[in-house]
Amino acid sequence: MRRVKTAVLGAVVAATALSVTPAQAGTGRGSAVLGRENCTATACHFDVAPGTYEVKVLLGGDAPASTSVRGETRRSLLPETATAAGERVARSFTVNVRTPEGEPTGPEGSAGLDLALGGAAPALADIRVTPARRVRQIFLVGDSTVCDQPGDPYSGWGQQLPQYLRKGLSVANYADSGESTVTYLENPALFATVRPLVRDGDLFLVQLAHNDKTTDEATYRANLETLVAGVRARGGRPVLVTPVVRRWFNADGTLNNNTALLVNGLGVDHPAVVRSVAAAEDVPLIDLTTRTKSVVESLGVEGSKALYLYNEKRDNTHTSVHGATVYAGLIRDELVARRLVPRGLVR
Repeated sequence: MRRVKTAVLGAVVAATALSVTPAQAGTGRGSAVLGRENCTATACHFDVAPGTYEVKVLLGGDAPASTSVRGETRRSLLPETATAAGERVARSFTVNVRTPEGEPTGPEGSAGLDLALGGAAPALADIRVTPARRVRQIFLVGDSTVCDQPGDPYSGWGQQLPQYLRKGLSVANYADSGESTVTYLENPALFATVRPLVRDGDLFLVQLAHNDKTTDEATYRANLETLVAGVRARGGRPVLVTPVVRRWFNADGTLNNNTALLVNGLGVDHPAVVRSVAAAEDVPLIDLTTRTKSVVESLGVEGSKALYLYNEKRDNTHTSVHGATVYAGLIRDELVARRLVPRGLVR
């Protein structure tokens, strides 16, 4: 898969699955609350150090409004929320601020926390940003179908996942375009950098397959096992994710072919190996291949085009913002179904 860049965790089971840990850093202004004075009508900038922050917004205005919030490198942090004239609605979320702010091998981005107000008619009545005292972290490792894509029309599902999470859960997306299991382990800016950040109980989702086109089965399996062992050694909880399908139809309207189902040129069935390693290592599995296959086939040849960048780029691998949002919703559902995150902490 080509590299896409521009210039540029109920109850007791869930609580034990994700431990609550202190945030990694605070603001440059100590524990001060930062507010509306840092915003214009459509954007906010907060001069904070890398770390994890709680954001509380009060949405609405004198006229009917509809507001969404994105942050940093095009991350969807809050879904579009409608308010009636004169109504005020409070919403909260937790956001990870890091450098680089998007892909680990990409540009550093701007310092601090940047938020952008969107939606049909955005209206921000108030905002408060404070360092998160305790946070449950969900780390993501993957490729361009997962990462924080820097420019339209591309989007990874990890970029859309935060909008489905309530305050107390933070997504730290360390997916990077063009990476395989081989390169993710080899590049010091990748696994060697993210692994030390993992704390007891953190979730660590791994979806790597699209770029393992020349990786033999033994190596692919060993690499997944290395990732699992490395996370466990830090006290984290690895979760293996099978890759999203490619939109590659057979004449009968199915995706039952090697291209769609990520079987590489050496005959390595990536989803099958991921399932096998998850079973052998007793690791939770999110079978995103099966879930996305069902969605794409149900929509059919025409309806599924909007999930990918077919209309814009004749691209049947990379997802649009819409597609990434749908697939992030599948991840959210699987995290709850497998009791990896409490139901009350998702939207």
